[in-house]
This record gives sequence, C-alpha cells and structure tokens, in this order.
Amino acid sequence: ALSFSTQEGYFYWYTNPQAGPGFSQEFVGMIYAIGAVGAIVGVLIYQRFLKDFPFRSILLYIQLLYGISGMLDLVFVLRWNLTVGIPDSFFVIMEESVVHIISKVRWMPMIVLSTRLCPLGIEGTFFALLLCIDTLGWFSAKMIGGVVLHLLHISRTDFTNLWLAVLIRNCLRIGTLALIFLVPNATQYDVLVPPHPSTKSDHEMISEGEELALQLVSLNEKVQI
Repeated sequence: ALSFSTQEGYFYWYTNPQAGPGFSQEFVGMIYAIGAVGAIVGVLIYQRFLKDFPFRSILLYIQLLYGISGMLDLVFVLRWNLTVGIPDSFFVIMEESVVHIISKVRWMPMIVLSTRLCPLGIEGTFFALLLCIDTLGWFSAKMIGGVVLHLLHISRTDFTNLWLAVLIRNCLRIGTLALIFLVPNATQYDVLVPPHPSTKSDHEMISEGEELALQLVSLNEKVQI
C-alpha cells in the first residue's frame, strides 16, 4: 500500500501528445502485454538463480532494486531519455520489462515465506487470507495513489507535478526497508513453524497403516475360520 499507484495519471500522460509521448491506446496495451512477459521472465530468474538465498537478504536487495527501478519512471516523465537519444517507445518497453521482472522476483520469496509460516492443516485458509491481504494492499495503493494525484493537482490535462508523485512513490518503496528486520533471517528451506506435537510423521503414519492392515488380515482369517 505504501508503494501507491500512479498508473491512472500515467495512462493519460502516455496518451497525451502535448505533455507526454502521445502513445496510441493500442501501443499502451502492447506495453502492458510485454510487461506480463517480463513477469514470466522474473519467475524463471528466481527459480534459476535466487531460490537458495536467505529471505532477509533477497528481500532487502530486491526491494532496494525495486525502488531504484522506479526511478526509470522519473527519467521518462522528465523526458531525460530524449536528452541521451533514447526513443520513447524503446525506453518505455525496456522500463516496463525491467519493472515487471523485478516485481515478480520480489513477489516470489514472499509467497515462499508465507508457505513456510503456514501451520499444517490450514493451508487453504492461509492462502485465502494471503490473497485477501494482497488484494487489500492493491486497493489501498490505488486509493492512496488517487488521493496523492488529487493533492498534487494532477489531472487528464495537467501533469506538472507527475514527476513529484513518482518521486514520492519511489522514496516510499525504499522506505519500507526500515521494516526488513521483521523478515526472518532464514534460508528458504528452513522450517519456520515447528510441527504440532500431535502431528505424526510420515514414518509413523506408514507404520500405523501397516499395523492396521495386519489387523484387518487377521480379522478376515478369523471370520473365514
């Protein structure tokens, strides 16, 4: 929720030929589609290179990289890319891909951490709770973003302070690192929630199953006699 959304103001700026790059709506849709492909690449990168890192380390560096990557939006809004000779279309595709890759890499260890913190027997409930929290954060980010855009007087035609909204958002992304101490400093393979004393191991369950099967065989033999 702290990383509020500026997407609404961004969309109008994208398609404004005077203040922005003047992209067509079809091109904006293609940008988002390329971003979705970048999310898939992010999953593959995490699976191949990052799944063995401790939770705290990977979330620390990925969140920091997430905040820094948001500065690409600031570069684009201020049109600094044109100063160095990078066309708008190429820059926005590159930016969208990088941001989605980092976002997905940031999301994956959170999912793994949630599975490690989930007690046995309530996996479905815990997953539903996780999705509810994620949806609440998404709606909160949208709502806070709308309030920030309104306070900065950013509208469909006035984008004077859009750069400031992007800068505030990026600072908040980096500011969440102050809470990194809440993340356990454990590997992604460690057991974070000890099993309940009444929970039986797989070996015990197999042994009990074999014993029950022997009892049933003995009972059947007695019935036949």
